[in-house]
Amino acid sequence: MLYFVLGLVALILGADLLVRGASKLALSLGITPLVVGLTVVAFGTSAPELAVSVQSAWVGQVDIALGNVVGSNMFNVLVILGLSALITPLVVHQQVIRQEVPVMIGASLLLWALALDGGISRWEGVLLAGLVVGYTVLLIRQSRRETRAVQADVEVAYEDAFNGPPKEWDAHWGVQVLLMLAGLVLLVLGAHWLVEAAVGFARALGVSELVIGLTVVAAGTSLPEVATSVMAALRGERDIAVGNVVGSNIFNILAVLGLSASLAPTDLPVAPSMLAFDIPVMVAVAVACLPVFFTGNLIARWEGALFLGLYATYGMYLFLHAGAHDALHAYSAVLGGFVLPLIGITLAILAVRYWRRGPGPRDQP
Repeated sequence: MLYFVLGLVALILGADLLVRGASKLALSLGITPLVVGLTVVAFGTSAPELAVSVQSAWVGQVDIALGNVVGSNMFNVLVILGLSALITPLVVHQQVIRQEVPVMIGASLLLWALALDGGISRWEGVLLAGLVVGYTVLLIRQSRRETRAVQADVEVAYEDAFNGPPKEWDAHWGVQVLLMLAGLVLLVLGAHWLVEAAVGFARALGVSELVIGLTVVAAGTSLPEVATSVMAALRGERDIAVGNVVGSNIFNILAVLGLSASLAPTDLPVAPSMLAFDIPVMVAVAVACLPVFFTGNLIARWEGALFLGLYATYGMYLFLHAGAHDALHAYSAVLGGFVLPLIGITLAILAVRYWRRGPGPRDQP
């Protein structure tokens, strides 16, 4: 337990230092804060997932490496956006709807396709890592086409949301680099402690490492995203709250899993249960974002509650499955035959109503 707590604390502090240093350095280089939110902040808050998954893959704990990525992506959308939307309805930026959500869906589908043969090879990992480089270059080029007026407006909002009033001591690039290096050191240490603790939990409780990765590790490494998005929602920077989650999910698949597969001694095997259930659920969660996001360009409170309810439903399934509970069959039948189809029909109705009526008052910024 001590290693688990120390690991989480080190991961959170490391991610905070990395985000602060990298975001200020990026802004000083002329990258717009919106793109910083989608890249530096989103990627930085996913640094714990990167550290844990790479460490797990390197030492052969592949179920934790894969479960951490898949579980974190579901946690990010269902729990973090759900909580943020309950605090205040989240306005979704048009760029997120038109570009980032389709990229997230495409990355999720690509992961599913690569895993169909039962594993993620090193070359497939290199492909995923290369795609995140191309995606980042695209965002930076788009950023440089922003007008200076828009850049200045968003910069003020970004600074208020995440970094507070500017300080003279952290304006120097040397301080920014030191913050980033300190954050990386803490991330490496935290990842090592957290993986060791997670493996110990799995063995002590008789639970598979895959379930531990999908739940405990995934939730723990997503704490920086929780803090960032909830704080952004509280301070009114609602588009950043959404962009952080979507950007983190893209980074998790392309960079975290890509680097894990690239650096692992062997191919990363994909458990049959993950291929049959967890990855399809992750894809479904990504696809469900589209009708929720574009019906009015905001996530309402009831939609946030729906997201939280879906995660609770998924968590109950994992609990019953891990314990081979007698109620698993009946629960699965109700889930697959009634609950999920009902949610799908509701989302479809929302989409059809939106297309028929066209943009309305709810769609105005």
